[in-house]
Amino acid sequence: MTLTEPQAAPAPEQRRAGPPADPVRRALSPSRASDFMQCPLLYRFRTIDRLPEAPSPAAVRGTLVHAVLERLFDLPAVARTISAARAMLWPQWQQLLEQEPELAVMFGEDDDAPLTAWLESAEQLLERWFGLEDPTRLEPAERELYVETTLDDGLVLRGFVDRLDVAPTGEVRVVDYKTGRAPREAFEAKALFQMRFYALVLWRTRGVIPRLLQLVYLGDGQVLRHAPDERELLATERKVRALWAAIERAASTGDWRPSPSRLCEWCDHQALCPAFGGTPPPLPGRAELLALEPAASGSVTPGEE
Repeated sequence: MTLTEPQAAPAPEQRRAGPPADPVRRALSPSRASDFMQCPLLYRFRTIDRLPEAPSPAAVRGTLVHAVLERLFDLPAVARTISAARAMLWPQWQQLLEQEPELAVMFGEDDDAPLTAWLESAEQLLERWFGLEDPTRLEPAERELYVETTLDDGLVLRGFVDRLDVAPTGEVRVVDYKTGRAPREAFEAKALFQMRFYALVLWRTRGVIPRLLQLVYLGDGQVLRHAPDERELLATERKVRALWAAIERAASTGDWRPSPSRLCEWCDHQALCPAFGGTPPPLPGRAELLALEPAASGSVTPGEE
């Protein structure tokens, strides 16, 4: 598949700068699906209670690197150099701080060394990406593309795709950047769930099954590629429907039980988790609505994909 030629802009009905301003609907994104599969109580804390979580330097670095890789393609092909990417880091960090001033608490006020080291680690991730892909030979059809489809039962599937490449022949490649390390082979299927989710949405909206799903891991320079087929995407749709049925049961009963795992070590909500001797707060009003229609408490953002 050749993916080096500039592409014509898609038809207006295919472009989505963000979620439509329709009334809230039952909706699921890959991130929220992953939350529920990991731990139903985590899904509740994030979707219903909207509990605050301390900013993670690793997660914020991922947001920063994603922003640079998106903006890099605003430049002419010949100007997409590692020097240009490095130069974007500080302005993009300042823009993040303007949007979320609380991020400043990650670093001390009297010592610039932690922030400098953090920015240097982001620079290293960018350098690794330049060793994996050549931006001077790429002309993405879309970046940070909001995708959405409604299944026949009314469930809305939605999310943001990091990059969509379209070949002159119409073949589609879905690309997602990960700033961590590639998973072991036994966990690849879990890593690919998000990509299959996007492939399903794109298939339902555009009538074309993506030729390639590509996960680019900047933590260790690995690239995971997968070619989905119709049978696989139908299986993904069945999985999503079953997952949604489980979320509906939890919403109707109020039974958001924890599912302890090694991932609990990184959870901000241990103090409220029964698995660690805590007690969750009372369910808020409209809890069932919030569980099934997360947008009822705010529109979807790239961070919620």
